[in-house]
Formats: sequence, structure tokens, C-alpha cells
Amino acid sequence: MAQRLHIAFATSELVPYVKTGGLADVSAALPKALTKLGHKVTVFVPRYGAIPYPPGEFVGSVHVPVDAVHRSAGYYVARPAKGLQVVFVEHPPFFERPQLYGAGNHDYADNRLRFAFFSRAVVEYFRSRGERPHVFHAHDWQTALLPVYLKAFYWSDPTLHRCPTVFTIHNLAYQGHFPADTVGVLGLPWNLGTRDALEYHGGVSYMKGGILFSEGLTTVSPQYAREIQTPEMGYGFEGILRSRSADLEGILNGVDYEDWDPKTDPHIARNYSAEDLSGKAECKADLLRAFALPVEPDMPVVGIISRLVHQKGFDVVVGSWWDLLERPLRMVVLGTGEPDVQDGFRRLAERAPDRFAVRFAYDSALAHKIEAGADLFLMPSRFEPCGLTQMYSLRYGTVPVVRSTGGLVDTVEPYDARRDRGTGFRFDHADGTGLVWALDEALAAYREREAWQRLVKRGMAKDFSWERSARAYVGAFRRAMAKV
Repeated sequence: MAQRLHIAFATSELVPYVKTGGLADVSAALPKALTKLGHKVTVFVPRYGAIPYPPGEFVGSVHVPVDAVHRSAGYYVARPAKGLQVVFVEHPPFFERPQLYGAGNHDYADNRLRFAFFSRAVVEYFRSRGERPHVFHAHDWQTALLPVYLKAFYWSDPTLHRCPTVFTIHNLAYQGHFPADTVGVLGLPWNLGTRDALEYHGGVSYMKGGILFSEGLTTVSPQYAREIQTPEMGYGFEGILRSRSADLEGILNGVDYEDWDPKTDPHIARNYSAEDLSGKAECKADLLRAFALPVEPDMPVVGIISRLVHQKGFDVVVGSWWDLLERPLRMVVLGTGEPDVQDGFRRLAERAPDRFAVRFAYDSALAHKIEAGADLFLMPSRFEPCGLTQMYSLRYGTVPVVRSTGGLVDTVEPYDARRDRGTGFRFDHADGTGLVWALDEALAAYREREAWQRLVKRGMAKDFSWERSARAYVGAFRRAMAKV
């Protein structure tokens, strides 16, 4: 019988408590999938101000050495499922704030201390209890110092000796850059400030530490694992990642079908399935009413649920406003983002209020309604490490229109009318020409109703469940354990 693992999972976001992006969804779904395979998972997340107090049972506090100031972490434990516990790390001066990473468009000035503290607090939780997990699993720059701390201060510790780490890159564009004095402020050994360690362009990069000091590296799709080793998508880290290519694995994120399945979704007007699609028309009418758009005449609805930012390609969408107005479609938009992109969508809705509607907010129930009620789902991303909403869309019979990048390549097969195959539409170039071409292809396919139904059903038959991904992560954990 295979060894049952105890995985210490450190993340800066976790559904249903706090979320800014897909990391929060992964941090909830992957641990749950791992426990279903028989493993034990302890998830750590900061106790932000948005998380109600107390979030769980208080189990004590520990001194956490992070800088010259004496600081302690309080720990609160919740046990939402068998084999799964969530530990909330509390330190009000750092985390009792309205936002996770910054106010407005500016990061908090002490982020280097906030997330260094969190990373070390995760390690100190186990050391103070005399408990050793089999492996630490750290995510993105916010927890990237965790393997650095393990190597610098705990490698010979009686409890945590030679404890391995798997580090997952969710988005390489955010690297945790801080001033060069960070190594000294954190009390790290001087040699960690060198080019062979954390130094990066005269400063310090936490992301670099996670990449260099972890036994195993993963990212969130096979295509993204290839892309981040190129100058175009490596953000300056392509050389470092190529040097560790033997340890880098792309594991596609999964979908939690307990939350995202039109057969059982409590948020939609009527449940439906690939065997009986009749409820989708009712969901479409309900969606249009939710956005105060007319139900008649019938025309395809394009849904968008996203951060409305340049990275996601939505400046291209609003820049194509004239072409969109000329097409027989409606569009509903849910999300918040950069001011110029929001203004572009607002003007589009003002020009054709009977066909375009926007909601600048995050609304989980409305997101489910869009997945169920739209005919097409638009993701024109400049880069997309994995993406989850295109996989939700496939299960809901909402055909994705995506740019050929990252996980979108791994999950959306281009439609081929002649061979009657494929699950969606892809375009190569992040510009208006490519976007409008793909939409035109989708609109033409939509008019062929029988072929469209087959296209929809092929997408709904795809299985992106977390069990497959969780098994791949267990393999990565075991390989990391074998290296120490």
C-alpha cells in the first residue's frame, strides 16, 4: 500500500474566504482532491481582515523571527472535511487590512515582511509542535521564501530536517521584487543575496528563491511549462527555469465539479445536462433578465467573467467595439479591472444598451448564471497559465472562444466543421483581427444548429476533474521526497 502523505499547503488565497484569482480556487479544490485519495492536507492562509473572527479553534501562538521586531503568529484551525484542516495565521498588524496585497493600484509597502512572516509562520507551526509533514507545497511569490527558510534555518532541525518543498508557479509575471537590503532585514545569511540565490537585477526576488530552493517545480498547465522557458513568456526567468527543466512539470489545474456542474448547480434557473439541454434556453433567458437585456430577438450571447485587464486581452475587446456592434450578438461582462478597460466596456454598453451589459463586481452566483446562460465564452488572454473558466464553460455547454496560449491550448480543441470535431474556437494573435475572426467563425457555426449541438455536447463530455491533477501532484511530491 502506498504511503499516506501529510502535505503542508501554503497559500495566500483560499475560497471561500478570500480570492483575487484562480489561486484561491486551486487552493480549495486541490487539497480536497488530495484528501479523497487518502492523504492528509493542512492548508495555511493568512487571517485577513475579510475573514470573520474567529475563523476556527485557537490552538496557540508562536514567536516568528522575521526581522528585528518581536512578532508572534496566532493559529486558528478549522476542519472542513476528513483529512483536511485549514490553519489561519493571525498577525493583525500585517493582515488586518481591507485588501490582500495593496490599496488601489499600489502594493502595500511592507509586503516583503508580510509574506516572509507568513512563510516562516507556516514552518514554525510544525517546529513548535514537533510535527514533520512529508512535504511542503508552496504557491507563487507570496510563499516562495518557505523553501528558502527551510534550507537556511531548518535543514538540520530535529523536527524539520531535510523536509522537501514543491513550488508551484501560478503566474510568473508576479515575482515579488524587493530592495537589495531585504536579505539583511530578514536576517538571512549574506550569501542568499548573491546572484546564485535571491539577487535579481540589483534587488531580491522571492519567486527566484522558490524556483531555486525547492526540490520540485510545477506550473499549472503543460503548455505554460513550455512557454515560461522562452524569452517571450519567461519574464527574465527563462534561463533559470531552463536550468531546472528536469524538475519542472506542467500539471493542468482541474475543475471542482461539485461546485461547477449544470446538473446540480443551485444558482441557475434550471438544471440541465448533455442528455437534456432544454434547460439551457431557460438559463439564457434568466441571464438576459439579470442584466436587464431583452430576451427577444434570439441571438448568441457572449459571456465574460474575468479581471478586466490588459493581460487578459480585454483592451483588444474594447478596441474592437465597432466590429462588435456590427455583429449579431449580445455580450454580458462581469468583473473589475483597469480603468481604461472598464471605461471601454462602459462606453460599449452605452452605445448599444439593448445588446451589451456590464457589472463591475465579483458576484459568484451571477458567474454561475453566465456560465449556464451564455452561448459563447470569451477569453482573449495575452497569456493564461491555465485558466479555469474555459473549463467551467465546456461543462456548461458554453462554447469557449480563446487565444492560443497556456492552458487554453491544453483545454480547448479548435473546431473543425468539415471533420465535425473540436470543442471551441482559438485565435493566435492578440489583436482585433484575430479576435473578430474567431467570433465570426463561432457565429457562423452557431447558425448550423445540429452541428452546434454536437459541438456543445463534445465540450460537456470533457473531464477536467481534480482527481487526475491530484494524482499527478502526489507523483511530484514523492519525487521531491526522494531527492532529500
